[in-house]
Amino acid sequence: MYRINIRTSAAVEFSEITDDVQHAVDAGGVKEGVCYIFVPHTTAAITVNEHADPSVIEDITVALEKLVPKLGNYHHGEGNAPAHIKAGLFGSSQVIFVENGKLVLGTWQGIFFCEFDGPRSRSVLLRILPG
Repeated sequence: MYRINIRTSAAVEFSEITDDVQHAVDAGGVKEGVCYIFVPHTTAAITVNEHADPSVIEDITVALEKLVPKLGNYHHGEGNAPAHIKAGLFGSSQVIFVENGKLVLGTWQGIFFCEFDGPRSRSVLLRILPG
């Protein structure tokens, strides 16, 4: 298992980790298989989306705030209910194929760690399996 440690600096932040994941694939030596990516946090998530144009992430962030506003009639006592909801919408895992030792991603795709309750120290866990 591989671990990527991330230190976020904002309450809501999308950090591209594509290169970090590819480095783990390289280190694992798997040429054909799958890379499982898991975020062991209830207020963070993982997603694959466009990484060529940063305005896409800005648009996602704005839309999320409209969909799940920071202030609302939430019942969770810690005050971070919106972070839990946003993390649930994105999910805690992704599976990406590995072919010829490279992550199989579309031209414009990147892997993003999604922080919804930062700033915090976080981890992303990877399991790279041949197959």
